[in-house]
Amino acid sequence: MRRILLLIIALAVAAFAGWYYWKVSLQISSAPVSALLPGQTIFLAHLPDFNRTRDDWHHCDIYQLYREPAVQDFVRPGIAGLSKLSTPKAFGAQTLQEIEQLDPKHAFFALTSMDDNNPKFAGGFRFHGSQEEAERIISRWRSTFLGQTPSARREKLQYQGHEIELITAAPFTLATAYDGPWFFAATDLTELQAVLDRADHRTKNPEDTLDKDAAYRAAIAHRPSSYAAFFYLQPKIFSDRLAALRAAVRSRPAPGESTLLEKMRCIAGSTRFENGKVRDVLFLGMPKLEHEATLTRSSLSLGTTETFFYLSMLLNLGEKIDILNQAAALVGARIFRALADSGITADDWKAAFGLELSSLADWPSSAHWPSLLLTVPVMDAAKAGKIVEALIGADENATWTQTEKDGVRYFSKQSAVSLVAITPTIALSDRILIAGFSPASIEETMKRSGVGSSELSTSQTYKAAARLLPAPTNFFAYVDTGMLYSRLDASLRPMLLMAAAFVPAVASSVDATKLPSPEVITRHLSPIVSSQRYDLDGYVAESIGPITLDQSAIGLAILSSFGAGARQKAGAAVTGWGGSSTATPQPTASPSPTP
Repeated sequence: MRRILLLIIALAVAAFAGWYYWKVSLQISSAPVSALLPGQTIFLAHLPDFNRTRDDWHHCDIYQLYREPAVQDFVRPGIAGLSKLSTPKAFGAQTLQEIEQLDPKHAFFALTSMDDNNPKFAGGFRFHGSQEEAERIISRWRSTFLGQTPSARREKLQYQGHEIELITAAPFTLATAYDGPWFFAATDLTELQAVLDRADHRTKNPEDTLDKDAAYRAAIAHRPSSYAAFFYLQPKIFSDRLAALRAAVRSRPAPGESTLLEKMRCIAGSTRFENGKVRDVLFLGMPKLEHEATLTRSSLSLGTTETFFYLSMLLNLGEKIDILNQAAALVGARIFRALADSGITADDWKAAFGLELSSLADWPSSAHWPSLLLTVPVMDAAKAGKIVEALIGADENATWTQTEKDGVRYFSKQSAVSLVAITPTIALSDRILIAGFSPASIEETMKRSGVGSSELSTSQTYKAAARLLPAPTNFFAYVDTGMLYSRLDASLRPMLLMAAAFVPAVASSVDATKLPSPEVITRHLSPIVSSQRYDLDGYVAESIGPITLDQSAIGLAILSSFGAGARQKAGAAVTGWGGSSTATPQPTASPSPTP
């Protein structure tokens, strides 16, 4: 009987211990990441579920495009070149497998403070499996990253039932610890201890956490319930330093004067996958800048079935003209100096033009290059004409011709001969100003300016894309990526084939004969659309497409840098091809290479 009683007591103790461990683990794992960080956290990046995000990425349009057999054949030489770097590749593949094994949830990285220019970072994630299994993987990462510093000093400390491993390699410090299913790391021992205290609910001031901060709560109110990645930035520390610098330079700043950064309470952004597309949401917590103005997108009437790009935004140049005039006086900008000399003031700008600035780009299938237009509504034709005349008068070395047709004034200038014929032209009516580089396209566009609807606004492609996002109040952009790629392919493929035939450097880098057909590419390309609005306490900018508008801008910047490098390589190859390949001294000095 006694043995049975002891067995029952042992089972009860074991059950209670299991229940307690499960309850504590559940409390820690269900706590938001923001509850683990101090209220003054400057930056936070959060990845809720790595494996789920990776699966969503494998089902999105851009990844399906990458997996096309024709695309794989085209990029295989480049991938083979990267494979020569065997050590980074092996490390990357192994690390990816280990991350999948850990199945990290709620991975985060945060800049918690930056006192005395000494930044403190903290991070962590919730892992799957036991601590022993996680440590086998994490210890290898730790050894890999710190293996180059053999002088690093390692020690183990005990803190509130946790074992902290402290690695010091001056001036770098790394402290790591486990707490149930969580792994935490920080660049400061005190910071790690504070994270552990918050995770174990031992903080003396539980209200001093990021999830209680008003700016952070305003930011996450605009965050979608499901997302692949999220970031939060508190710019106060930077705006305070900027204000201090301005105060040091100018002892008496104007009352109420502040920069755009100083007006921002917070910046936050999130990315998620939605029906194969990528969707970004960016929130800027700040006061509204526009005064009772709303985007109308009236310039949509100028679009056609050949329009692949459309942008409309509120831009009050009248409020900035005085600043531009002051800047012109400092840097010698002729165009703004001419406006100032003509006596054009901010009130003249406000009276002459509306706030809505728009841009369109058409690319007919019969044209080699697109035509880009810039438009702005005209409120006072007489004052608008005075401003236009001042602008063209600033170009002292050029001759502008003026004509008038059907009540519209046209100003045109013939540029120097180049590969692409460019004729800067401005058309001014009593309703709208249109600027571009082709007189014929501007005249055709002016004829459509009085029409209520257009081929673009009624097209199913545009309407379906525009419905994906809320109605904009101050910014909207649309890019038909399928049409854009088709036109680029038709114009650039012959040039690429010719370059590959005559410039060996190009042929060694790109096999133009394996360039995928446009049909293979465009079936995975849908339009990119971006919309921005003011919502309660800040600006919300959303973008959706195979890639988003911000991502495409970053991609273009990267491709431009690669293109510059390729041009330099090709130029060097052409020079080497035309010059002498031996080191024998020549009788003449520095002969010019002859192709």
